[in-house]
Amino acid sequence: MEAKVVWNGKMQFIGTTPSNFDILMDATPEHGGDNKGPRPMELLLVALGGCTGMDVISILNKMKEKVESFEMRITAERAEEHPKIYTKVHIEYIFKGENLNETNIKKAIELSQTKYCSVSAILRGTADVTYSYKIL
Repeated sequence: MEAKVVWNGKMQFIGTTPSNFDILMDATPEHGGDNKGPRPMELLLVALGGCTGMDVISILNKMKEKVESFEMRITAERAEEHPKIYTKVHIEYIFKGENLNETNIKKAIELSQTKYCSVSAILRGTADVTYSYKIL
């Protein structure tokens, strides 16, 4: 795998993923940017949601669960000192669907968090990663 990141002036960078998608990153004006894109650390939280979300939906599909909607709310705390890593991350999984089986929901989340989600595994190296779920 190879990604490319190119400086685009001021504090803007354009990252090109190995699958050839571009992502514009920028800083706030007080840090020399124009606020035209997400910060790299924000993208890490979004990557976490994408990683675990894809795992969970894939597992629930195999379990024949009928998920109508699904979202994750991810909150995090960072260290005060540089490099200001994430020290706490919490993922709230929120499901909606008819007759969803809570045991299957719990199992899908646990499999993602303990076996499949590589982003979560990386974050667990420095952060306390916790999760909860709701079925609406």
